[in-house]
Amino acid sequence: MRVFCDLVRKFRRKFRLKMSGVNKEAPIGIQCLQRLSGWCCPRLQINRLRCYQIFILILTYFTYMTYHLTRKPISVVKSVLHQNCSGLVPPPDVDPNDENWCNWAPFNTTDANTLLGALDSAFLFTYAGAMFVSGMVAERVDLRYFLSLGMLFSSTFCYLFGVGKTYGIHNISYYLLVQAGAGISQTTGWPGTVAIVGKWFGNSKKGLIFGIWNSHTSLGNILGTLIADRFVEQDWALSFIYPAVVMGAVGTLVFLFLAPEPRMVGIVLPERVPSSRQSRRSSEEEDAPSQVIVGDQAASLRPNRHSANSQPQQEPTEATSLLGPARTGHTPPGAVSLSRALRIPGVVEFSLSLFFAKLVSYTFLYWLPLYINTSTNLSPTQSGDLSTAFDVGGITGAILAGLVADCTGCPGVVCACFYVLCAPTLMAYQAWGASSYILNVSLLLAAGVLVNGPYALITTAVSAELGTHSSLAGNAQALATVAAIIDGTGSVGAALGPLLAGVVSSGGAAAWPRVFYMLIACDCLALFLLLRIVKGELLRVRLERRLAASRQTRIE
Repeated sequence: MRVFCDLVRKFRRKFRLKMSGVNKEAPIGIQCLQRLSGWCCPRLQINRLRCYQIFILILTYFTYMTYHLTRKPISVVKSVLHQNCSGLVPPPDVDPNDENWCNWAPFNTTDANTLLGALDSAFLFTYAGAMFVSGMVAERVDLRYFLSLGMLFSSTFCYLFGVGKTYGIHNISYYLLVQAGAGISQTTGWPGTVAIVGKWFGNSKKGLIFGIWNSHTSLGNILGTLIADRFVEQDWALSFIYPAVVMGAVGTLVFLFLAPEPRMVGIVLPERVPSSRQSRRSSEEEDAPSQVIVGDQAASLRPNRHSANSQPQQEPTEATSLLGPARTGHTPPGAVSLSRALRIPGVVEFSLSLFFAKLVSYTFLYWLPLYINTSTNLSPTQSGDLSTAFDVGGITGAILAGLVADCTGCPGVVCACFYVLCAPTLMAYQAWGASSYILNVSLLLAAGVLVNGPYALITTAVSAELGTHSSLAGNAQALATVAAIIDGTGSVGAALGPLLAGVVSSGGAAAWPRVFYMLIACDCLALFLLLRIVKGELLRVRLERRLAASRQTRIE
């Protein structure tokens, strides 16, 4: 009996020791993995920072991918909500003289394009207006709850649009309210994910990282199109229901596993160094590797929130278990106000430029399948499949823009170059895109690269850099606010683009060239608004070259 009691006491001591390494403030799923790793792999040595960064990139990637997954079906379903019924065989119980027998009320009228444009506007205007509020809220709440709740509501509104077909709802007010609710709930995605990635990657160059990561937008559009295509001609309700289910499942994973910042798992990134101080570093300091602070060192840097008689827990070193112990007792810096964020140099210029860039991008997002269906002999399903070429080009454009921006250090110049090439590409697509399938795909790929390249760069790497500008003294709390300002301003343009396209295209196939002229004019305005930024970046590069040449001369 005594031997048995000794074994029980040893087991209890070992269990308490293992449980003491579990961070009670970490997400539930992370706590479970910490317990599992403590029992199964107690001696596993691994770089915790890198593993968490990769995990956060993957999880946030699929998180925002589902936001676009639920946005895309409406652009595919438009081609069956209102279509040309003359080429279809009506059922026996339908009047053959009814030219709109195959259309879904209330979109069975001559002004159907205007009503469909109103659906886009209901989503995008509420999205744009709520984005500014959402960014400020994101700075002040736990981003894990913020994202998971936003995904829950977004999937619900996507589902409600689909069941409108199931239950035979023909009231336009219902669809407008559902789209407006979806627009508000979807504002949780962008400021939340950008802030999380920015906090996890610190001072590292983020152009390429964000360029690859930003492909979630195009991948979400592609998957949303392919899922909607499979059901659009049979039961378009399923085109909304299945994406909603996928988003709800990913939202559950976010709630269980997302750690919004490194401190939650016992890691403290190096302090951000303002650019003025970075320019005065010696070459030896620049070559020295950055030190990641974890464990006891991280604990010593946190403000003390324990009482006098409390005992600090032992923190892990970097070469510990991947899911080792962690604590987050710290006081976050104060959130940045909207007016303070607007005074950061470059925020206004990039925001206004994104206004027109996003107008062009979202016009393609919502109207491209319908334009292809109108200008060619392809079916609605084939038109939706072909439109994915634009999103494939968008993935390449985001990566290319981020890589070039990292190499040159001049994101404004990179965006300007993309804008210059975008206008003639759009004109070429409008003139010759419908002449052959291969030419259509090629021009769509080129347009996707040039339209989405600067759009992706501004909303990701540029937002993250401006959100940690040297004028903020390293305060990373501006990340979500700046991301919301830039993306919110762009979203106003995104709301206007599909609305204007719906009005302009109401004249039929002959009116589509005017839509492209509007997009080309917006591209030129986006370029014009960045000229001051481009001039400043070119002057900076010239000055740096002169200083480098003078230093080389003194050395010789």
